[in-house]
Amino acid sequence: MVRTVNGDWLIRARDGRLGVYTTRGDEVWSRAERRPGGAWTPWRKTGGDQRLHPGLAVGRGADGYAHLVSWRPTKAEEAGLVHSTHFRVHLAALDWLPIGHPDRTGARTGRPAVAVDAEGRAHVFVGNRSGGVHVRIQKERGGWTGWTDLEGTDMHDELTAVAGESGRIELYATHPAGVLRWLQEEAGAAPVPTDPLAVPVEPGTLSALPTSKEHTTLFFADPEGMLYAWRPESDPVPLLAAAGPGPVALLRCTLDGHDCTLLAQRSASGRVAFAAYPTEQEAAGLWWTESGPQLPVDTAVALAEDADGRIVAATVTPEGELRVARQKDEPGLALAAWQEV
Repeated sequence: MVRTVNGDWLIRARDGRLGVYTTRGDEVWSRAERRPGGAWTPWRKTGGDQRLHPGLAVGRGADGYAHLVSWRPTKAEEAGLVHSTHFRVHLAALDWLPIGHPDRTGARTGRPAVAVDAEGRAHVFVGNRSGGVHVRIQKERGGWTGWTDLEGTDMHDELTAVAGESGRIELYATHPAGVLRWLQEEAGAAPVPTDPLAVPVEPGTLSALPTSKEHTTLFFADPEGMLYAWRPESDPVPLLAAAGPGPVALLRCTLDGHDCTLLAQRSASGRVAFAAYPTEQEAAGLWWTESGPQLPVDTAVALAEDADGRIVAATVTPEGELRVARQKDEPGLALAAWQEV
C-alpha cells in the first residue's frame, strides 16, 4: 500500500470544522466543512503555486493548526523540504517555505513525518543518506533550529511521529531487526534514542496513539499479518489479524461511557473495517466489523471526532472521491450511511 499522506489527514480545526488533505500529482489539495457538521467546500489547492514531489506529511497541534511538510524539486536531481501552516481549514494555507535538506543538498532521502508539541512547534523528521534520521524543530519565537542527526541505521522509509498527552514528541521507525524509538526528554529539544523493540515488523504498518498521560501505544503488523499493540516496558500484545495492508487509523474516544481505542482499516474485501476495545485493555479482545461500499486499492482511511463529539470516519480514493460517515445518536459504534461529499 502506498501512503501518499503521512499523519492524520482528517483533522478538526480550532473552530470545530473538519478538514481533509490529499495529494494530486505535484500538488496538495484540501477540503473543509463550511460550518461544523455542514456541507463541504470543493477541493482547493493548498499552500500556493509551489510544485511538489508526491507525498505529504501532516501534523495537528493542540491549537488545531495543521502543519504540512513535503519535498519540492530545487534543481536537477536535487530536492528540499518545505513547510506550510494552515490556521483555518476553510481558508488558504500559508505559502510553502523552504526548511532545507538533512544532508544540506541532494535528492529526496525519505518520506517526512511531522508532529506538533504542546507549545505549537512543528518537529520535522526525515531519513538521511546514511539510513538514519534527522530532525528540525520550530523555535517558539519564530524560525527553526538547525538539523540534528538522531542517528540510527538501515531504517525503512516510513516514519511515525506523535505528540504524547504530555506534549512531548515520540518518533518510531522500523529496521530489519524491529522497531526503533526516540523520546523527547525536554520540550523543544531533539528526541533521544531509547531501547529498540526486537520483533518482526512489516514495514509501513506503524501507527501510534497517546492512550494515557504516561503512555503512547504503538500498533504494527508482523510479516504474517497479525496486528500488535505495544507500550514500552511491556511485551507486544497480539490483537487480531490485520484487516488489510498498511497502518491502521486510530482514535481514542468514548463509547457507551467507556474510554475506548477505535481502529479502522481498508479490508481485503475493499470495505472499511472497524474494531474497538477499552483503552490499554488489550486482553478484553476485539473483532472487525465491515462498513460501507467497496473502495479502490490505496484508498486512505481516517478517524476523528467532530465538534459535537461524534466519531467521524472518512475515506478518500486516489481520484479524490471523499466519503464520510458519522456516528448515530444511539449506543455503541453505530454509523450513519456513508455519504459522498
